Amino acid sequence: MSTSEQAVASGLGQAARRPVQLHLPVVEEADATGEVAEAYQYFRENFGRTAVPRILKCFSSSPAMLRIILQLGSTLVFAEGVLGRRMKEMIATYVSSLNKCSYCLDSHAASLCSQGGDEALIHAVVAGDLSDASISTRENSLLEFARKVTIESHEVADADILNLRASGWNENQIAECIHVAAMFACFNRVANAFGLPSQDLLKQIHETAPSQHESEIHS
Repeated sequence: MSTSEQAVASGLGQAARRPVQLHLPVVEEADATGEVAEAYQYFRENFGRTAVPRILKCFSSSPAMLRIILQLGSTLVFAEGVLGRRMKEMIATYVSSLNKCSYCLDSHAASLCSQGGDEALIHAVVAGDLSDASISTRENSLLEFARKVTIESHEVADADILNLRASGWNENQIAECIHVAAMFACFNRVANAFGLPSQDLLKQIHETAPSQHESEIHS
Protein backbone atom coordinates (compact mmCIF):
# COMPACT_ATOMS: atom_id res chain seq x y z
CA MET A 1 0.00 0.00 0.00
CA SER A 2 1.43 3.39 -1.01
CA THR A 3 1.93 6.32 1.36
CA SER A 4 -1.12 8.13 0.01
CA GLU A 5 -3.26 4.96 0.17
CA GLN A 6 -2.20 4.49 3.80
CA ALA A 7 -3.21 8.08 4.53
CA VAL A 8 -6.60 7.53 2.92
CA ALA A 9 -7.19 4.32 4.88
CA SER A 10 -6.12 5.98 8.13
CA GLY A 11 -8.34 8.98 7.52
CA LEU A 12 -11.30 6.78 6.61
CA GLY A 13 -10.87 4.80 9.82
CA GLN A 14 -10.74 7.93 11.97
CA ALA A 15 -13.73 9.47 10.21
CA ALA A 16 -15.81 6.31 10.62
CA ARG A 17 -15.30 6.44 14.39
CA ARG A 18 -16.33 10.07 14.86
CA PRO A 19 -19.93 10.44 16.08
CA VAL A 20 -22.21 11.87 13.41
CA GLN A 21 -25.92 12.57 13.70
CA LEU A 22 -27.56 11.17 10.57
CA HIS A 23 -31.11 11.67 9.34
CA LEU A 24 -31.82 7.94 9.70
CA PRO A 25 -30.39 5.28 12.04
CA VAL A 26 -27.76 2.83 10.79
CA VAL A 27 -26.28 -0.31 12.33
CA GLU A 28 -22.95 0.56 13.92
CA GLU A 29 -20.18 -2.01 14.01
CA ALA A 30 -20.47 -2.59 17.76
CA ASP A 31 -24.20 -3.32 17.37
CA ALA A 32 -24.02 -5.47 14.23
CA THR A 33 -25.28 -9.05 14.39
CA GLY A 34 -26.10 -11.83 11.94
CA GLU A 35 -25.81 -11.02 8.24
CA VAL A 36 -24.87 -7.39 8.85
CA ALA A 37 -21.99 -8.39 11.12
CA GLU A 38 -20.86 -10.91 8.50
CA ALA A 39 -20.97 -8.26 5.77
CA TYR A 40 -18.97 -5.83 7.90
CA GLN A 41 -16.37 -8.54 8.57
CA TYR A 42 -16.22 -9.34 4.85
CA PHE A 43 -15.46 -5.68 4.19
CA ARG A 44 -12.68 -5.54 6.78
CA GLU A 45 -11.07 -8.73 5.46
CA ASN A 46 -11.33 -7.95 1.74
CA PHE A 47 -10.83 -4.19 1.61
CA GLY A 48 -7.90 -4.02 4.02
CA ARG A 49 -9.50 -1.48 6.34
CA THR A 50 -10.38 -1.85 10.00
CA ALA A 51 -13.37 0.50 10.07
CA VAL A 52 -16.53 0.15 7.98
CA PRO A 53 -17.33 3.41 6.12
CA ARG A 54 -20.58 5.18 6.80
CA ILE A 55 -21.83 4.85 3.23
CA LEU A 56 -21.97 1.06 3.70
CA LYS A 57 -23.76 1.45 7.02
CA CYS A 58 -26.49 3.32 5.16
CA PHE A 59 -27.42 -0.03 3.58
CA SER A 60 -27.45 -1.92 6.89
CA SER A 61 -31.25 -1.93 7.09
CA SER A 62 -31.18 -4.44 4.20
CA PRO A 63 -28.51 -7.17 4.53
CA ALA A 64 -29.24 -8.39 1.00
CA MET A 65 -28.66 -4.92 -0.44
CA LEU A 66 -25.54 -4.49 1.70
CA ARG A 67 -24.04 -7.66 0.20
CA ILE A 68 -24.80 -6.44 -3.33
CA ILE A 69 -23.20 -3.05 -2.65
CA LEU A 70 -20.07 -4.75 -1.27
CA GLN A 71 -19.81 -6.89 -4.40
CA LEU A 72 -20.30 -3.88 -6.66
CA GLY A 73 -17.67 -1.91 -4.80
CA SER A 74 -15.10 -4.71 -4.93
CA THR A 75 -15.63 -5.58 -8.60
CA LEU A 76 -16.60 -2.28 -10.22
CA VAL A 77 -14.97 0.62 -8.36
CA PHE A 78 -12.09 -0.69 -6.25
CA ALA A 79 -10.62 -2.96 -8.90
CA GLU A 80 -8.86 -2.68 -12.22
CA GLY A 81 -11.29 -3.39 -15.03
CA VAL A 82 -11.44 -2.43 -18.67
CA LEU A 83 -11.00 1.05 -17.19
CA GLY A 84 -8.12 1.59 -14.77
CA ARG A 85 -8.58 2.64 -11.15
CA ARG A 86 -7.36 6.17 -11.86
CA MET A 87 -9.97 6.73 -14.57
CA LYS A 88 -12.70 5.23 -12.41
CA GLU A 89 -11.80 7.56 -9.55
CA MET A 90 -11.87 10.52 -11.95
CA ILE A 91 -15.39 9.52 -12.97
CA ALA A 92 -16.47 8.93 -9.36
CA THR A 93 -15.09 12.31 -8.25
CA TYR A 94 -16.57 14.23 -11.17
CA VAL A 95 -20.01 12.61 -10.89
CA SER A 96 -20.04 13.23 -7.12
CA SER A 97 -19.27 16.88 -7.82
CA LEU A 98 -22.12 17.09 -10.32
CA ASN A 99 -24.47 15.50 -7.78
CA LYS A 100 -23.25 17.86 -5.01
CA CYS A 101 -22.30 14.98 -2.71
CA SER A 102 -19.59 16.27 -0.39
CA TYR A 103 -19.09 12.87 1.27
CA CYS A 104 -18.37 10.93 -1.94
CA LEU A 105 -16.60 13.89 -3.57
CA ASP A 106 -14.04 14.11 -0.78
CA SER A 107 -13.70 10.33 -0.44
CA HIS A 108 -13.07 9.69 -4.12
CA ALA A 109 -10.94 12.77 -4.66
CA ALA A 110 -8.73 11.29 -1.92
CA SER A 111 -8.81 7.92 -3.69
CA LEU A 112 -7.85 9.68 -6.94
CA CYS A 113 -4.92 11.16 -5.05
CA SER A 114 -3.88 7.65 -3.98
CA GLN A 115 -4.05 6.56 -7.64
CA GLY A 116 -1.51 9.19 -8.70
CA GLY A 117 -3.75 12.19 -9.26
CA ASP A 118 -1.84 15.39 -8.53
CA GLU A 119 -3.25 18.59 -7.07
CA ALA A 120 -3.93 20.17 -10.48
CA LEU A 121 -5.90 17.15 -11.70
CA ILE A 122 -7.94 16.85 -8.52
CA HIS A 123 -8.77 20.55 -8.54
CA ALA A 124 -9.81 20.39 -12.21
CA VAL A 125 -12.04 17.35 -11.75
CA VAL A 126 -13.66 18.72 -8.57
CA ALA A 127 -14.26 22.08 -10.24
CA GLY A 128 -15.53 20.45 -13.43
CA ASP A 129 -12.85 22.21 -15.50
CA LEU A 130 -12.44 19.44 -18.05
CA SER A 131 -10.43 21.69 -20.38
CA ASP A 132 -7.57 21.85 -17.85
CA ALA A 133 -4.20 20.70 -19.14
CA SER A 134 -4.03 17.99 -16.45
CA ILE A 135 -6.88 16.15 -18.23
CA SER A 136 -6.02 14.58 -21.56
CA THR A 137 -8.26 14.98 -24.59
CA ARG A 138 -9.14 11.30 -24.37
CA GLU A 139 -10.01 11.54 -20.65
CA ASN A 140 -12.01 14.70 -21.35
CA SER A 141 -14.23 12.87 -23.83
CA LEU A 142 -15.09 10.12 -21.32
CA LEU A 143 -15.73 12.57 -18.48
CA GLU A 144 -18.00 14.64 -20.74
CA PHE A 145 -19.89 11.46 -21.49
CA ALA A 146 -20.13 10.68 -17.75
CA ARG A 147 -21.63 14.14 -17.29
CA LYS A 148 -24.26 13.39 -19.91
CA VAL A 149 -25.06 10.02 -18.31
CA THR A 150 -25.43 11.81 -14.95
CA ILE A 151 -27.39 14.89 -16.01
CA GLU A 152 -29.26 13.88 -19.17
CA SER A 153 -28.95 10.15 -19.78
CA HIS A 154 -32.14 10.25 -21.88
CA GLU A 155 -30.20 12.31 -24.44
CA VAL A 156 -27.42 9.75 -25.00
CA ALA A 157 -27.36 8.86 -28.69
CA ASP A 158 -25.42 6.72 -31.15
CA ALA A 159 -23.34 9.79 -32.02
CA ASP A 160 -22.01 9.93 -28.44
CA ILE A 161 -20.76 6.36 -28.69
CA LEU A 162 -19.20 6.99 -32.12
CA ASN A 163 -17.40 10.07 -30.80
CA LEU A 164 -16.02 8.10 -27.85
CA ARG A 165 -14.82 5.32 -30.14
CA ALA A 166 -13.12 7.96 -32.28
CA SER A 167 -11.38 9.20 -29.10
CA GLY A 168 -9.95 5.74 -28.49
CA TRP A 169 -12.48 4.17 -26.11
CA ASN A 170 -13.87 0.74 -26.90
CA GLU A 171 -17.42 -0.39 -26.24
CA ASN A 172 -16.59 -2.28 -23.03
CA GLN A 173 -14.83 0.78 -21.60
CA ILE A 174 -17.78 2.99 -22.51
CA ALA A 175 -20.14 0.52 -20.84
CA GLU A 176 -18.01 0.48 -17.68
CA CYS A 177 -18.08 4.28 -17.60
CA ILE A 178 -21.88 4.13 -17.67
CA HIS A 179 -21.87 1.55 -14.85
CA VAL A 180 -19.56 3.64 -12.63
CA ALA A 181 -21.49 6.86 -13.27
CA ALA A 182 -24.80 5.11 -12.57
CA MET A 183 -23.45 3.51 -9.40
CA PHE A 184 -22.51 6.93 -8.08
CA ALA A 185 -25.93 8.28 -8.96
CA CYS A 186 -27.07 5.79 -6.31
CA PHE A 187 -24.26 6.34 -3.79
CA ASN A 188 -24.42 10.12 -3.99
CA ARG A 189 -28.14 10.23 -3.36
CA VAL A 190 -27.95 7.76 -0.49
CA ALA A 191 -25.11 9.70 1.16
CA ASN A 192 -26.91 13.03 0.73
CA ALA A 193 -30.29 11.74 1.90
CA PHE A 194 -28.80 10.09 5.01
CA GLY A 195 -26.88 13.28 5.76
CA LEU A 196 -23.30 12.03 5.52
CA PRO A 197 -20.85 14.94 5.89
CA SER A 198 -17.50 15.29 4.16
CA GLN A 199 -14.71 13.41 5.93
CA ASP A 200 -12.01 15.97 5.01
CA LEU A 201 -9.78 13.18 3.72
CA LEU A 202 -7.92 15.32 1.19
CA LYS A 203 -7.01 17.76 3.94
CA GLN A 204 -5.76 14.90 6.11
CA ILE A 205 -3.64 13.50 3.29
CA HIS A 206 -1.96 16.83 2.62
CA GLU A 207 -1.34 17.37 6.32
CA THR A 208 -0.04 13.81 6.87
CA ALA A 209 2.51 13.37 4.12
CA PRO A 210 2.60 16.13 1.49
CA SER A 211 6.28 15.68 0.69
CA GLN A 212 6.07 11.88 0.34
CA HIS A 213 2.99 12.11 -1.85
CA GLU A 214 4.54 14.78 -4.05
CA SER A 215 7.62 12.63 -4.72
CA GLU A 216 5.43 9.55 -5.21
CA ILE A 217 3.20 10.98 -7.91
CA HIS A 218 6.05 12.54 -9.85
CA SER A 219 8.42 9.55 -9.66
